[in-house]
Amino acid sequence: MSREFPVGLTPPDWLVRNLRAQQAPVNRPAVARAALAMTVPLAIGLATGHTAYGALASMGALSGVIGDTADAYRMRILNIAIPQLFGAVGVTVGSAVYGHGWVAVWAVTGIALISGMISTIGAVASVSGLLLLLNSVVGAGLAMPGDWWLAPLLMTGGGLLVLTLALLAWPLRSGVPERTAVADTYRAVAELMAACGRDEYDAARHAVTQSLNQSYDLVLARRARHHGRSPELTRLLAQLNAITPVVEAAPAAHLSGRPLPDEVPAAVRHLAEAIETGYTGPIGLKVPVPVTETARAVDHALRHAAEVVASPDVDPRGLDDRLGRPASLGSRAALAARDVALTAASWRYGLRLALCIGLAQALVSIVSVPRSYWVALTITFVLKPDFGSVFSRALLRALGTVAGLVVAAAVLSQVPRGWWDVPVMLLLAPLIPALTPRGYGYQTAAITPVILLLSDVLNHQGTALLLPRLLDSLIGCAIALVAGYLLWPESWHTRVGDRLADAVADTARYVEYAFGTPDAAPVDPPARARMRRRLYRDLSVIRTEFQRALTEPPPTGRRAAAWWPLVVAVERIVDATTAARVRVKHGAPPPSHAEVAQVALQLRELADGLREVDTLYEVRTDLTGPSGSVLEPLRQEVAAARAITSPH
Repeated sequence: MSREFPVGLTPPDWLVRNLRAQQAPVNRPAVARAALAMTVPLAIGLATGHTAYGALASMGALSGVIGDTADAYRMRILNIAIPQLFGAVGVTVGSAVYGHGWVAVWAVTGIALISGMISTIGAVASVSGLLLLLNSVVGAGLAMPGDWWLAPLLMTGGGLLVLTLALLAWPLRSGVPERTAVADTYRAVAELMAACGRDEYDAARHAVTQSLNQSYDLVLARRARHHGRSPELTRLLAQLNAITPVVEAAPAAHLSGRPLPDEVPAAVRHLAEAIETGYTGPIGLKVPVPVTETARAVDHALRHAAEVVASPDVDPRGLDDRLGRPASLGSRAALAARDVALTAASWRYGLRLALCIGLAQALVSIVSVPRSYWVALTITFVLKPDFGSVFSRALLRALGTVAGLVVAAAVLSQVPRGWWDVPVMLLLAPLIPALTPRGYGYQTAAITPVILLLSDVLNHQGTALLLPRLLDSLIGCAIALVAGYLLWPESWHTRVGDRLADAVADTARYVEYAFGTPDAAPVDPPARARMRRRLYRDLSVIRTEFQRALTEPPPTGRRAAAWWPLVVAVERIVDATTAARVRVKHGAPPPSHAEVAQVALQLRELADGLREVDTLYEVRTDLTGPSGSVLEPLRQEVAAARAITSPH
């Protein structure tokens, strides 16, 4: 008979969340590129008698494999090539101070400050800063073979080999990733329409938000380089804009409490197939005749989307970019440089990273630690708040290292060095892109045996590498937790409701923009659509931040768990506002300005309260208004959100 664990032996929720594997599809092309890019340099080095050179090129390919995550070809250039340039600078500077004692300590600490500051700019800058610091640490801690320029050249060449493999199909598949992304967005909307009136609606809505964000990012980023002259990109943008009314009609359909006919999601899937195949002929929609305001909104939105999808030509004049066109590269670079130099967040993160790296470098300079550069490498990977919770990354780094060492022990003890390294690398390298989407611990477990194999090719120490690797990883995790986490109250004592309060205040403005106030009429549909998209994007980011906070130990994790229902409630408020606007557009009586002002006031009161407290507090929830008003569902959602803040 099975027995349950005693209560004291039950793992806490935050630990279970950290250890749970994330569900993600395997990127088979990336797996193949990893196998080739990391194995070929090693084989060439063995064939030419320069195994150390081959190992360095494979190390460079490893950094390219880690950055090989983009679908669009142009984004692959940014994600892989730019970080490689920063990595070349890092290994050059690191090699120049190798063996120079405290000069090396100060040099690497300074690079850590710069790396941390530029990492706050964005995703590509974050990976660039990571590679700048990683390679400088390796260069400062490991003697590089050959002339000073050879190591940067070999490591950069390995990374660019990954990029070359990633771009091989570009001439044949140019624009396909963007078109596929837009089609996938339509499929996500089809799932949303199928979920209307069902419990699966919230999850489907979140999936649509993520898909829209990704599609707009891909299409607008590429369109910015074409200056609006690409007919293909103009069509894709028009198709994305055309699905927006369907998304806006979904909340109204969901709030009606009745599932939509199966023909509706089937019609959206039909449009997705047309987009993916490039079909521009007539599209017959087989949907029921609408008889209600909500049904008319859905029908009108579907027919508009079908008309846009079927149109072979789209006039770019007047075409609205629902998230706004990206600024020019020069403007964005100037803004990023100003933010790095002047914002407190940039300096704060740079100083945190520099403090931890400085402590690590000073420690290994005073105390003899085998393979000492691994301490700083561990800190560099762990202390990346933009990659997730520092606490959970430290925990998963330690666990992943132990798992990876088990595999590395088998490889180093049973496989002779030489040509046997090639098939072993061919088996180990693909695990990195295959396991990385599962979580940081899985990525660490996949990278550890690869790094140890390449290190053994350079140093021929065999299983003697295992214990130093474990020791250095644990030391690095400890330094990151103490100096980069516990000593910074913002890491573990911040009000998790601050960003949510901003979203609630933005929602109040959205309500006013949707229906107007005594001082202003409702804004035009494109501006309202842009505001709604930005609001959903912000809520998606907040949802991600809360999910990260849930992996923290108490009190942060407990506080985030208490606030989590309010995140969902705010999303429903935005849905209810959009649904009310759709109903008004299709015949429902509009609300009075006084009614709109009352709802906006209630939301602002809630936002102000969230900024002032760390714990939930009781608020008034008896919100009333005209019976039968189009805003009644919205009032109910606002009351529900305010009720969540009351202690139970």
